[in-house]
Amino acid sequence: MNSSYEGRQDNIRALKTPLIEVWKNQYAGRNYRIHLEIPEFTCVCPKTGLPDFAEIKIDYCPAKDCLELKSLKMYTLFYREVGIFHEHLVNKLLDDLVKACRPRWMKILVEMNPRGGIYTSVEAEYKGRKA
Repeated sequence: MNSSYEGRQDNIRALKTPLIEVWKNQYAGRNYRIHLEIPEFTCVCPKTGLPDFAEIKIDYCPAKDCLELKSLKMYTLFYREVGIFHEHLVNKLLDDLVKACRPRWMKILVEMNPRGGIYTSVEAEYKGRKA
């Protein structure tokens, strides 16, 4: 039996998103946590085409580079027209942000507004670099 979702998410990992800029961390020798919240994130339900709303929470320990916030905002605005499953969204965000700034570690939590009476929260973590 085929799902009505079949083929809709095949190219998410290769999705061409806007560049996320970084800036040089002057305290790269120190472990510290940066916490970011994006309370008004929107994307599209891949099945219905209706908007999905979420809050994104990003925590990371920078190494040589930190995320530049204006470019991060432009990156997140890109998703307004993208149909994406919640589970794919958090993993795509993690892949792209880790690639941009190469942190010591990063955790992303996506808390979706309820859809059909179901609340979804998805978290992904990168545990890559030691101090």
